[in-house]
Amino acid sequence: MSKNPVVIIGAGVGGLSAAIHLASKGFQVTIFESRDTVGGRANVISSSGYRFDTGPSLLNYPWVFEELFATAGKDLHDELELIKVDPAVKFLWPDNTYLELSSDLHVLANELERFEPGSSTGLLRFLADARNKYEIAFSRLVTKNADSALEWFRAAGPKHLAQLGLSRSMDSQLNKHFKSSKVREALGSYAMYLGGSPYDLRGIFSILPFGEIYYGLWLPKNGMYALIEKMAELALSMGVEIRTGEDVLEITTDNQCVTGIRTENGQFSARSVVSNVDVPTTLLELIGNGDVTHKTQMTPGVVTFYLGIRNKFPSMNHHTIFLNEQYKKSFELVTGGGMIPDAPPFYVSIPSNTDPDLAPPGCSAMFALVPVPTISRLRNPDWNEIVTNLRTYIFSQLNYQGISIDESNIEFEQVWTPIEWKDKFGLYDGSAFGAAHNLKQIGPFRAPNKSRSVNGLYFVGASTTPGTGVPMCVLSGKMVAGRVVEDYAC
Repeated sequence: MSKNPVVIIGAGVGGLSAAIHLASKGFQVTIFESRDTVGGRANVISSSGYRFDTGPSLLNYPWVFEELFATAGKDLHDELELIKVDPAVKFLWPDNTYLELSSDLHVLANELERFEPGSSTGLLRFLADARNKYEIAFSRLVTKNADSALEWFRAAGPKHLAQLGLSRSMDSQLNKHFKSSKVREALGSYAMYLGGSPYDLRGIFSILPFGEIYYGLWLPKNGMYALIEKMAELALSMGVEIRTGEDVLEITTDNQCVTGIRTENGQFSARSVVSNVDVPTTLLELIGNGDVTHKTQMTPGVVTFYLGIRNKFPSMNHHTIFLNEQYKKSFELVTGGGMIPDAPPFYVSIPSNTDPDLAPPGCSAMFALVPVPTISRLRNPDWNEIVTNLRTYIFSQLNYQGISIDESNIEFEQVWTPIEWKDKFGLYDGSAFGAAHNLKQIGPFRAPNKSRSVNGLYFVGASTTPGTGVPMCVLSGKMVAGRVVEDYAC
């Protein structure tokens, strides 16, 4: 086909996916990545025998990656060893109760029965309802480009639209099946990473816990970054050029049409530019149009701790989520109130319990994440003090659960605040997961993957359609590639 040059800014998950799909259509693709490593926020820290995934720590929806690898003529399971993680997530409350999520329905049903006798029936109803929502969403909406709300609603169809739960909250949707507040808190906690609370986000997002239960959770051997490395390999094998360590300074235009980019090393001409940088950052810093940035509500920031510890913690799951007694208030403070709760929810991941090769023998690679407000929502934050307080709180909660960390056993430690996340990856306002998924920013109301004002400019990744998360960014790459192919044919 064409050898029309396409520039992609950023070698994150979305950018790599777009490159693979465009290369499969015969396009000449060049990716410019400011960092020395690919992956964007899905990056890696390697030191002293420890290997940490900086962001995503488990793979879900494996079918999305199977399709991506098939596009490059490869089989995902030939290229990567996937380790099943089950139970993958353990929820803990201050009263010492806990709930483990498993994709084994018999195990999960027994677990829920401890909280709510008779909940097995509710579980079956929940799975049936959420599966229906999931199939409607992915067959009709999530993977389709739509240029208007009317087109999006028409694709859903009136009958299916009514089944998506858009008229009720996520918590209300869960309440149809589970009366236990703790079961709802566990299943609703995924809302934090969509930039809202289960009391505000729509019922369609009950598909998030469903997807993890139905498809299971997996860790690629050597961590999630092994997936990123394979994606880069696929792109390179298809003729994609990846220029790391080369920062894009400007998207050049003429008469509202893209002409290429300007990097620190000079000009590069291209009729099509796909930005894997957050949409608001692209508009503000690369195009010079900040008029719309204030309209975008972003997901929270995060403070992340990466700890290499000379000890094993066999009682810890791959993921342990610590919830508090002020569940609803915590969501309100972080997503809207601009404050860090005194006892914030957080999660700890020890991937070396799943793959021992991620740490030296007898040691653990521990990753802790605390959601916090975005940079602009916090008033004059003292990040040193915030980090110290959060670290003390995390260690106290671990100790309360019988998991003691001796400071003398910590061989490696690195901490990233929203400032580091912003500076390292161009994340707008330090937001960790891209644009939020409130009612005004889902479906046809989300920032489109094709600029309405600059011809030849496209967007990919967590701030555009279809949304946040590694699988969504992979699908975003496929969708934006479809846009480029379609426009080039015109």
